[in-house]
Amino acid sequence: MRDLFKKHIVHVIDSHTGGEPTRVVIAGGPDLGSDSLAERRNRFRDHFDDFRSAVINEPRGSDVLVGALLCEPVDPLAVAGVIYFNNVGPLWMCGHATIGLAVTLGHLGRIQAGTHRLETPVGTVLFEYDGANRVVFDNVPSYRFTQGITIDVEEVGPVTGDVAWGGNWFFLVDFASLPGLTSQLPGVSVPFRLPEVDVLTQSAQRIRRALRENGITGAEGGEIDHIEFIGPPVDPQNHGRNFVLCPGAAYDRSPCGTGTSAKLACLAADRKLMPGEVWRQESILGSVFEGTFRYENGRIIPRIAGTAYITAEANLILDPADPFQMGITPERCSS
Repeated sequence: MRDLFKKHIVHVIDSHTGGEPTRVVIAGGPDLGSDSLAERRNRFRDHFDDFRSAVINEPRGSDVLVGALLCEPVDPLAVAGVIYFNNVGPLWMCGHATIGLAVTLGHLGRIQAGTHRLETPVGTVLFEYDGANRVVFDNVPSYRFTQGITIDVEEVGPVTGDVAWGGNWFFLVDFASLPGLTSQLPGVSVPFRLPEVDVLTQSAQRIRRALRENGITGAEGGEIDHIEFIGPPVDPQNHGRNFVLCPGAAYDRSPCGTGTSAKLACLAADRKLMPGEVWRQESILGSVFEGTFRYENGRIIPRIAGTAYITAEANLILDPADPFQMGITPERCSS
């Protein structure tokens, strides 16, 4: 029998926010030092990608899963620091995972109902926790970077959208404003529904590739790695339904916290939503985030509300004898 003490144990707690899973690493993660969360994120990217893959990718995870590595914050008033990551690499920010992380901290007894500070690579965010499942968080300042960019997309045709920052870079496409688009995507209706995710995913991938090929980026060359389709809601109590393609090939099961923030920034720029007015954003599953915003020093501060539920608590075992110890990826599979 192999020595059990040679195996590395990673303690995780899983949750879902509006259907989108989060895996919080409670213990067993790498030592990233004590400098800023942005610097630690880059260190995680450059030196601990095997750990990221082991936690997120098959056989322990899936493309849909988003990880959250708990870290000691620099800010002594913050309840935690966090680095978010997915099947492709580290993220700058993640809204649904912030909600999932808050509920996880409550599950662990580390926080009670009230307002708390969380330190992320893009800054400190405030969140309110109700002591059970509902979380409201103030996201990082969000803005529309470029309006009305039109690109020609293979097998889709001309597509017009806005580039916006909501904690990640998004290209937002309004389906309803593009009457030719749905006719070129057989089987896609407006509002779009769960059975249509395959063709939506393929189209979003083509759009992301076209943006890259045409050199279209966010500020300072930031890669636009999220594509967001916006359509009318299924439930008339809501204001819109989205489909968000995340980095890689996975779509967001939730309404996407950073994507909703990017949408709020565009609505505010067009003066279609005023400070304090509520925007109810459906996901393709029908789960809902409520979004509002305020101006702070001339910047848009989105405020996103959603619910999360704990689904599992487990120890991941990283066995050096396991050929897939660090996850299944194309680079690690020679056959």
